[in-house]
Amino acid sequence: MSSFQKPDHDELAGTEQPFVSHLMELRDRLLRAVIAIAVCFGALCLYPGPGHLYDLLAAPLVANLPEGTKMIATNVIAPFFVPIKITMLAGFLLALPVVLYQAWAFIAPGLYSHEKRLVMPLVVSSTLLFFAGVAFCYFFVFGQVFKFIQSFAPKSITAAPDIEAYLGFVMNMFIAFGAAFEVPVVVVVLARMGIVSVEKLREWRGYFIVVAFIIAAVITPPDIVSQLALAIPMCLLYELGLFAATHFIRATTPPEDRDDQSSSDAR
Repeated sequence: MSSFQKPDHDELAGTEQPFVSHLMELRDRLLRAVIAIAVCFGALCLYPGPGHLYDLLAAPLVANLPEGTKMIATNVIAPFFVPIKITMLAGFLLALPVVLYQAWAFIAPGLYSHEKRLVMPLVVSSTLLFFAGVAFCYFFVFGQVFKFIQSFAPKSITAAPDIEAYLGFVMNMFIAFGAAFEVPVVVVVLARMGIVSVEKLREWRGYFIVVAFIIAAVITPPDIVSQLALAIPMCLLYELGLFAATHFIRATTPPEDRDDQSSSDAR
């Protein structure tokens, strides 16, 4: 095949390309990601609709408010823009598999052929872990945190949270828990790239536990429930990452390197 001939249809197959071609590919993949988000956003606007999505998002808080209490909007246009922002967030989450695939497909040409078959497992695991973090935050953490906070509210105060403030709180928590649940992927990537060995990561286990609790204390509300709910899963996921990294490295090591390693071990 000539160097100027167009490669096969496998978009994960790597070829030597000039810098401008890489920029054009990056532009195309970013455009595909944006289109996927826009399509999901449009579909969610049609069904179930921005208003229903916001009611669903606010359900954990509303369930723990005093009976008859509703959330308020202090900004005139907030009742319109806040549900739209919620729908955009939901559209991004729905399109996340496409977004992550475009990111991994752009990186894939720089990988060895025996590593490329693991691109999709990484995309799938990254997506599922992020969704797991968001779901854990919504179904477990929110209910416990709001119940804990309301138990400290004085009887003389009627809680009526602002919808914009609640949106900011929810987005920060979703990003925090979604990113925290990516710990296994980060551990695997660091170990596979040779930046840090698995043995060294095991030695740093105690330091990571301290860092996890510091991160939880900084990015979560000042209550022990949400801090423990973030720090403990991070520590468990770190252990999962160590376990997965060992098998990942073994599966992506070139055959010739395995033979060399076996010969070295035999000697």
